[in-house]
Amino acid sequence: MAGMATGRTAVGKKTRMQRSEEVRDTLFQAAAEVVGEYGYIDASITRITQRANLAQGTFYNYFASRQEIFDELLPVLGAKMLAHIRQQAGGAKTFLEKEELSFRAFFSFLKRMPYFLRILNEAEIFAPKAHRQHFRNITAGYLRFLQNARKNGEIAALTDEALEPLVYMLIASRGYLALRYTDENGVVNLPEEAVTVYLQLLGDGLTQRAPKG
Repeated sequence: MAGMATGRTAVGKKTRMQRSEEVRDTLFQAAAEVVGEYGYIDASITRITQRANLAQGTFYNYFASRQEIFDELLPVLGAKMLAHIRQQAGGAKTFLEKEELSFRAFFSFLKRMPYFLRILNEAEIFAPKAHRQHFRNITAGYLRFLQNARKNGEIAALTDEALEPLVYMLIASRGYLALRYTDENGVVNLPEEAVTVYLQLLGDGLTQRAPKG
């Protein structure tokens, strides 16, 4: 009986790596909340560790400095955003359907993580390394998506040189709409008309085939 009990305990016991990852996740979550509330300038290690309910010494087991966690924060949150979007848009069968679901998923992500916009916008100044990495991560996947849509004949036969700025245009539309429709409490309430107009622009423009010569 004792052996069986020991076996059950061993199954539920977390490895050192798992515990380490949990602490890192806790620190990232705390840093996100603190930066979202106070901004990068006033997001001290003390505030981060207090929010995480961890000792300050624990912080230095994972990050050498405050700047080091800042340089990883936005890409980590960006990966969570992309995972959320993939989950929400995974069942789409057409280009426009996937664009609509992805568009809506971005704004539903902001409702779950309202501090994301401040972290993103201030990162250009206070965490430029993270800012550059974040945009490399999100634009690479978006470009592949558009290239596949072009290959399947779902959008106009634009060159890669034309698709790259298009990626930034589409991303920018999300960002500026989020800024416009964020209220004083930091909650994004996107009107349905914005979704309709966005899809109309894509449907009437990008999906139109170029005329034959």
